[in-house]
Amino acid sequence: MNRKATAVLLAASQATFAGQVTSTGDNRVSVAVTVYNDGRGLVREERNIDLSTGVNEVRFMDVAEQIQAPTVRVAPIEGAPFNVLEQNYEYDLLSPAKLLDKYVGQTITLVQQKMMNNSTVEESVEAKLLSNNNGTVWEIGGKIVVNPPYSRMIFPSIPEGLIARPTLVWQIGAPTAGKRKIEASYITGGMQWSADYVLSLDAAEEKAGLQGWVTVNNNSGASYKDAKLKLVAGDVHKAQPNRPAPVPRAMVAERAMSKQAFAEEGLFEYHLYTLDRPSTIKNAQTKQIQLLQSEGIRIVKDYVLSGGTQYFQSVWSGPASKEKIKVFIGFRNSETTPGLGQPLPKGIIRVFKKDRSGSPQLIGEDNIDHTPRNEDLKLELGNAFDIVAERKQTDFKHLTTRPANTYESAHEIRIRNQKDTPVTVRVVEPMGGEWTMVETSIPNKKTAAFESQWEVPVPAGGETVLTYRVRVKY
Repeated sequence: MNRKATAVLLAASQATFAGQVTSTGDNRVSVAVTVYNDGRGLVREERNIDLSTGVNEVRFMDVAEQIQAPTVRVAPIEGAPFNVLEQNYEYDLLSPAKLLDKYVGQTITLVQQKMMNNSTVEESVEAKLLSNNNGTVWEIGGKIVVNPPYSRMIFPSIPEGLIARPTLVWQIGAPTAGKRKIEASYITGGMQWSADYVLSLDAAEEKAGLQGWVTVNNNSGASYKDAKLKLVAGDVHKAQPNRPAPVPRAMVAERAMSKQAFAEEGLFEYHLYTLDRPSTIKNAQTKQIQLLQSEGIRIVKDYVLSGGTQYFQSVWSGPASKEKIKVFIGFRNSETTPGLGQPLPKGIIRVFKKDRSGSPQLIGEDNIDHTPRNEDLKLELGNAFDIVAERKQTDFKHLTTRPANTYESAHEIRIRNQKDTPVTVRVVEPMGGEWTMVETSIPNKKTAAFESQWEVPVPAGGETVLTYRVRVKY
């Protein structure tokens, strides 16, 4: 639009509107929703509107209550072009409290219930509202009354400025009249998604089946019928807001069990998952949709005893200390396993195993980060019940102080296995400083600059003793 046409439309906007258009969710041609991990959603709508020549006031309704107004973009995709002269977001929503605030100093009708002749009758009185602050103060019949009993209030009209639904109001300059298809997009808060997984171990604890579910929470203040749903997995940088975000509304859970899968694709440095069917995303709703299903996943179990650097630079006396042995299971997100090999969004994996009666029981859960294909996952499930470790320091020497403190210490770790099957326990000792293994009863491996590990086999119903002497320089 040239400058002359813009000036004409601006002059017209200061007078009267050539047309007033109200567009609701019923006018949607299509809607797409992209949900991010960080509480945001990108909404893109297509709607049909009919504009008059000149400046039109377009009331675009049924948008999210948590819309971020600076992110709104509107443009024609079919029909003659137009120019957006002004945009307003109206969110002073109608509520009993807001209605009372607007009527302070004015007279309304209070309907009270009274008992007469053993029956309830209603009586209407005119009352002037003096205050609505931690209760109400009224002037009724020349007297001041605080919090009078009433069954309902009758207001003559809705005050100007209060609206029933959040609304975008545009002043749109149209050089020519006619119908247009427009696209409006905006970012809203109050939308979140996460991944949840169920891993089911077989009786031998060697293979497992995995089900992945996407959980979408919508507390944006708007519903989206038959939306094209997309999910972005990855750590998308978010600029810090200048003001605190609105508090999300309460949720009402709804579970949508579906075998439809998401199509995955790369998007910049992230991954995009697109549901291959429309899905209605209601406000204040939790929705679950199946992401993946895989069987025959090879599982590796790992028993780990972890130490600490404090054992090697000071004296530890007294009885042997009992320590917990952690249990991990791991598997590879391999392309060769049917159902796996796609990037796994971060979430919680809950692990189950059937008991003797065939009932699945929870045996642990852990968080996973975004995991690319062909990478390993390792889950910490808890502590072993039937494997016990006892540690004690059997010798300690402070050898030198210059040019550095040098310590030499000897240690004994007893591992008892009360299970009916043999196990191998991985002992992980973070050494710290510059260390040298002087002697050890079981061969060790230097797995990092400041770490030593041992693979300790323990027979069923038996005990293995690991002893070693180490020199550490700090």
